[in-house]
Amino acid sequence: MSATVAMMLALAVGTYAFRLVGPVLHGRVELPPRVQELLSAGAVVLLTALLATGALTEGGGFAGWARPIGVLVGGVLAWRRAPFVVVVLGAAGTAAVLRACGMM
Repeated sequence: MSATVAMMLALAVGTYAFRLVGPVLHGRVELPPRVQELLSAGAVVLLTALLATGALTEGGGFAGWARPIGVLVGGVLAWRRAPFVVVVLGAAGTAAVLRACGMM
């Protein structure tokens, strides 16, 4: 067995074990309220960072203005509780129109 196959199997077992821990320990481990608050805040921070890097960068540089404006339009539509299809089409349409007008 090559080292690559062994590493893939180890990662597969680790991933399965990591996913299995949640249901197995669900009722057995109680987290303090402060830890629960910090975990919730951490999730928001990570999602915000992912959104920012995805919206603002491409290939290690600035993605241009069309993409962040499209993401902003999608965010406003989502905030206004528009249907998901409207949010996606609004964001994509805004970015497409801006790129067609020459705004990269």
